[in-house]
Amino acid sequence: MAAGRIVSAVLLAACAGPADVPRGTTASVVTVVLSEYRFTPSDLTFKRGTPYRLHLENRGRELHEFTAPDFFKAATVANPRVLVQDGREVVLQPGEQKDVELVPERAGRYDLRCADHDWAGMIGEITIE
Repeated sequence: MAAGRIVSAVLLAACAGPADVPRGTTASVVTVVLSEYRFTPSDLTFKRGTPYRLHLENRGRELHEFTAPDFFKAATVANPRVLVQDGREVVLQPGEQKDVELVPERAGRYDLRCADHDWAGMIGEITIE
């Protein structure tokens, strides 16, 4: 993995991961901060078949979306109610935080964008290895 693509992972000792992952199984936490007008980090890498808790924080003053429809389709999402627009994105109000519990299933590269601010460069890429 390239240095810019390394994502910090924190192991949880007792999290309830995605539906097909038994309770007590560890999940890696990946935190993405949304602000005007960027994702930090903007390039994410996940391992296929590994449970994750994708923690999203909007630290900006505007509403932001984590729009990645193909990525969400390539994963098993344990809490699909957090997704809107037919499973295409997570919407966060200023100051809001949301978690997506998922297991990436299909390897590939997937576009990430803020549907309202992609024109300002609020884009990224998600890789499932």
